[in-house]
Amino acid sequence: MFLQIHTLTAYPASLLNRDDAGLAKRIPFGNAVRLRVSSQCLKRHWREDLALRLPELPDGQRTRSFFTRTVLPRTIEAGVPEEQAEKLVDALIDVFIASSKDEKEDAKRKREEAKKKGVDISQPVLFGMREADYFVQLLREASQADDPKKALEERLKSREEKDNLKAMSKSAAGLTAALFGRMVTSDLLARVDAPVHVAHAFSVHAASTEMDYFTVVDDLNREDETGAAHANQTELGAGLYYGYVAVDVPLLVSNLTGCEAKDWQGQDGSTARRVLEALIDSILRQSPGAKKGSTAPYAWADALYLEVGRSQPRALSNAFLDALRPEGKSDLRNAALSRLAAYVKQLDEMYGGPNDGETRQLSTTLEQPAHLPPRQPVPQAVAAALDAIFGSKA
Repeated sequence: MFLQIHTLTAYPASLLNRDDAGLAKRIPFGNAVRLRVSSQCLKRHWREDLALRLPELPDGQRTRSFFTRTVLPRTIEAGVPEEQAEKLVDALIDVFIASSKDEKEDAKRKREEAKKKGVDISQPVLFGMREADYFVQLLREASQADDPKKALEERLKSREEKDNLKAMSKSAAGLTAALFGRMVTSDLLARVDAPVHVAHAFSVHAASTEMDYFTVVDDLNREDETGAAHANQTELGAGLYYGYVAVDVPLLVSNLTGCEAKDWQGQDGSTARRVLEALIDSILRQSPGAKKGSTAPYAWADALYLEVGRSQPRALSNAFLDALRPEGKSDLRNAALSRLAAYVKQLDEMYGGPNDGETRQLSTTLEQPAHLPPRQPVPQAVAAALDAIFGSKA
């Protein structure tokens, strides 16, 4: 079962996502180069927004210093003497690195490099806060043994403990991992596959930017001190962006509950439903913008098209292979939605239209295009889509 989320969002003068040179990110597509917002940028802003929207759901920390800056202080708070806690945490880090797929000498080298940088591990890893609870419990129990360090190492290296940790860590890695996955090389943690697949958003028309030259005036200049105290320039662009997200619903339920994906329909879907409601709202209204103080890049999507079904998802990006061009007084947003609807019609004619059980919903501020469902307010469209997945709440 998949939920597909298509959006059209217009931004005025802004710099939503920049490259290493400070310029707006771009991508060639079809017959034009487009402005682009990377999926990493989008997910980062959605993740931060979702943490505020769903504070009751445990989240995680993407960090290189999880053990010393999260686990250690909590272990001391749990009653383990500080010196002993530090030794146990150090042993825990060594076991974590040694259990990775690196060769032993390579793991040792990486550990030394991390220590020189003042961090635990060389690469940031997404850890769940419930995993922190689990590690604190392990360290507290090990501290009560005659040889705490040896007791901890033996327990962590045992097959039983590895299986226990992997079994619990999939659903304990936090909301971010449940949505966007977790890649790990250590045998100590479970890899979490991402059920939310995010495309890079791109402008449906050719990129059009300009360099914005700006100056800063020194308020304490004397009359004979003329000119700017600072001058610089930055690239700004405006655009109408097509965004696309596909959600593997069984995998999302599996990540949230710890069940097998094939058993997702037998679980309580209320949490997954709340997560998807919040995710859709964040996609629609959360700005990915940089330079907020000087461009106020806040915009809500003008079109939301939802699809629910069991068929493999397909983006509608190819509707814009031929870049849209402004024509006279026409609204580019209406032209984009019409182009989207025409492409859906072409796909339906080619493949035979929606299969049984598939539903489509549309919310938009724009003119009603042919071949798309009747437009309705966002809450109703989202509720109808989620009812098709989880059943009606009524």
